[in-house]
Amino acid sequence: MKFVAALAIGLGFAAAAAPAMAAGDAAAGEKVFMKCKVCHQVGENAKNAVGPILNGLPGRHSGAVEGYNYSDANKNSGVTWDEATFKEYITNPKAKIPGTKMVFAGLPNAQDRDDIWAYLSQFSADGKKK
Repeated sequence: MKFVAALAIGLGFAAAAAPAMAAGDAAAGEKVFMKCKVCHQVGENAKNAVGPILNGLPGRHSGAVEGYNYSDANKNSGVTWDEATFKEYITNPKAKIPGTKMVFAGLPNAQDRDDIWAYLSQFSADGKKK
């Protein structure tokens, strides 16, 4: 019995010390991104379109892509994109940033949000995959 308890404690410490794995699947996120490609681009040759490029999204401030004409709501939102903020936004963009000109209704499926974050997080500001 002591062995089982020690093993359980040891496994608990090992799990706590292990690096956190992303909840999303980047390959699946690329498929989810098909819904976003109508307005947004990523990658080395990405350009602003109906929406801004999404390269280098983690850590970027909302309204900060040069050459894109953002709504005042986005420019003044004070949002810095991280995983939690992005997932909240992409669930319902108009609820997170009232006045945004983004017309996309949102991604209601949590796994889709995990997957698209994993996909977008691969791209550095220059559009190269990390």
